[in-house]
Amino acid sequence: MKRFLAACLIVLAAPAAAHASDVSMTVRDVPLGARSLQSVSGPPSFDMLAVHWRGKGSVSFRTRSADGRWSAWQIADADTGPDPGSPESHPGWNDGTLAWVGPSTQAAFRTSGKVRALKAYYVSSKPRRTTARTLAVAGSPAIVARSAWAADTKIVTTKPALSPTIRLAIVHHTASTNAYTPAQSAAIVRGIQLYHVQGNHWNDIGYNFLVDRFGTIYEGRGGGIEQNVIGAHSLGFNKDTVGIALIGDFDGAAPTDAMRQALVKLLAWRLDVAHLDPLATTTYVSGGNLKFARGTKVTLAVISGHRDTYLTDCPGKEMSTLLPAVAQEVAATGLPKLYAPTVTGTLGGPVHFRATLSSAIPWSITVTNTAGTVVGHNAGTSSTIDWTWNATGVTGKVTWVIDGGPSLKSATGTLGSGSSAPVELLTSVTVAPTTITPMTPATTSTVIQFALSIPANVSILVYPDAGSKPVASLFAGALPAGPQSVQRDLSVLATGRYRLVLTASPAGGVPVSRSQSIVVDRTISALTVSAPLISPNGDGYLDATQFTFALERTVPIQVSIQRAGAIVATVYTGELGPGAQALVWLGTANGASLPDGEYQVVVTEIDPYGSVSAIGTFISDTTGPTLTLIDPSTLTFTLSEPASVTVVVNGQTLVQSEPAGTFRFPYAGPPPTSISASARDAAGNTGPPVTSP
Repeated sequence: MKRFLAACLIVLAAPAAAHASDVSMTVRDVPLGARSLQSVSGPPSFDMLAVHWRGKGSVSFRTRSADGRWSAWQIADADTGPDPGSPESHPGWNDGTLAWVGPSTQAAFRTSGKVRALKAYYVSSKPRRTTARTLAVAGSPAIVARSAWAADTKIVTTKPALSPTIRLAIVHHTASTNAYTPAQSAAIVRGIQLYHVQGNHWNDIGYNFLVDRFGTIYEGRGGGIEQNVIGAHSLGFNKDTVGIALIGDFDGAAPTDAMRQALVKLLAWRLDVAHLDPLATTTYVSGGNLKFARGTKVTLAVISGHRDTYLTDCPGKEMSTLLPAVAQEVAATGLPKLYAPTVTGTLGGPVHFRATLSSAIPWSITVTNTAGTVVGHNAGTSSTIDWTWNATGVTGKVTWVIDGGPSLKSATGTLGSGSSAPVELLTSVTVAPTTITPMTPATTSTVIQFALSIPANVSILVYPDAGSKPVASLFAGALPAGPQSVQRDLSVLATGRYRLVLTASPAGGVPVSRSQSIVVDRTISALTVSAPLISPNGDGYLDATQFTFALERTVPIQVSIQRAGAIVATVYTGELGPGAQALVWLGTANGASLPDGEYQVVVTEIDPYGSVSAIGTFISDTTGPTLTLIDPSTLTFTLSEPASVTVVVNGQTLVQSEPAGTFRFPYAGPPPTSISASARDAAGNTGPPVTSP
């Protein structure tokens, strides 16, 4: 029998010090009993909802939106989580997935089967202005760094655990609405992190990466996007896997083209880092869950859906159907590829190198000792590598590199005393930002960060996207082993797409190169707002403002007014030619004035290099100041906001600018017998006059 339940008793409200003010969580016990209620009042408002329950039964919920409409019933999933026995594991409760429900005021719950206890988790996660900074690792798509989506590092108290390798990728969906804005995407990610940490008591957000419907990729769990960070996304299958969550519900709807393309690019890069064939299968030993008991050997595709590892529909029927095609697209992206490099044997005897290439290409294997001297080398052109090196007489420690040119993700490792798992010559290569826009806000400098496992001569060159002659040299010189950082101003380059090529050449060894696409786009520049303070109330003063900017070429343009990342008015949509542009806006949306507050004008242009936005800020203020006469005898007033105050006392007019608060108007005449006063703020709004007597 299904029962409707009422929630009561707040037992946890995440403290303000634990997270930013725009994301918070309230937890309530939901009493189980015979009482049936159609709705449950939650906190004043919330955007995301999850449930925890004890027992083998199931829980469903629905929410009432801010405009009074009830959603359809949704079955709570409890299909993610840390591996059994891990420090993050807390058995006994089913931890439901957090669902984005949009601005809501109420929730209703019902149970089916045996449910012994139930808790509701209300999360409020508001859009906020965040930095546009993305993190691009060599060969990777742009990835929004944790700092850019405002991850709360204070609530993460334990260092991430790492796996020695990655064996497969598991694709998820968040099973929530597909109707969200770009600004809400980051809010969803922040809400998921808060719930996973303070609701589920995990160390950090459970997913390694998240992708929204606009094709934006977010860095998930901390620890490094190239590191094999163990997540909490697939119970019993977290070690040696990477978890990618698609934000939305893809049971009855397919992902957008932008989301699918971003997923393909992300998988192509991340599997290349691990040298995994996306079309292959692997045998995985389950850590234990309801589908596969602990110790069960499971054959899985290298790109699998969550439902392949657990009793769930995740990532939805539509996305699950697409996974084989996605794997084919991944295999064709970023060619050539190096798969499964292995080295067996020991120094002093035969050492066997094996690997597979995606096609027949020139390759080389170079082995160097600690002095940088080449002690072994072989090269060829084929799609397979199978070479036995005679290491007789070689002692100490050597470094080996399997390489196939700058477009191939090389593999490296060590043998001998202190040998370790494969370690690449170039690691942690990041380029940020990858789009240079000398506008507002301006991004002119690019920071290239990387680490060297051994000393090397390093060069950083910039090439046209389709050219072979460099147009700029950013760095050339010898660098020691360890982390490195180079910052250069690229705004001098003409608008276009370029390749930044980083090459490290160890002494006596084989150079290793990494490349990253970058874009310089100065199509739009010089955005200004003529009136940063407007008062569109029809009084003829500051009723409108003008937005001016310049275009380098003819492009499609959208000029929108936004507040907290949501579009509230569209000023212009269409194509504009090169040169100076000026657009006048009357400060209204559909004929109505906007509520008072801070807004952004966002000028977005779309050109062959992508979409770039310039942002300006202004304030809309149509409310006059409140002036109150406290003491007529001393002309003491209070003022609600800074304003110019005009006082007529005994027929004498006095004018003075005053800050908000209590003030005394300077007057040296006879005792006041008649007083009339008014206040006018910087936007030209005049408040109601005050008089005495």
